[in-house]
Amino acid sequence: MPDLSHHVRQLHDLADLLEAQSGDPEDPYAPHPDTQEIISIRHTIRGQLNYAVPDALQLQRRIRRCNADSGIPHGDIVALALDTFLRAKGYPPNLTTPQAESS
Repeated sequence: MPDLSHHVRQLHDLADLLEAQSGDPEDPYAPHPDTQEIISIRHTIRGQLNYAVPDALQLQRRIRRCNADSGIPHGDIVALALDTFLRAKGYPPNLTTPQAESS
């Protein structure tokens, strides 16, 4: 039987790197640090996002409640939720520095 210990070690190292990139392993919904930084910049350029969503999901009502409970602005709630979902699905943003994004 071949010695696979070298490959096992490489897989462990790769898993450690992936875990370090994924942020807080305790909270899979924790916003990415880059996203938090962009949102925290006062003069971040923003664009309107308009999509028809099912009324039955009560997204507008839920966003308003989340805002009332947390104080997070409505647009930031949407940005955090979509960014977290898209990153988890393998679609991270191609970011430049946050300062360049806010200019």
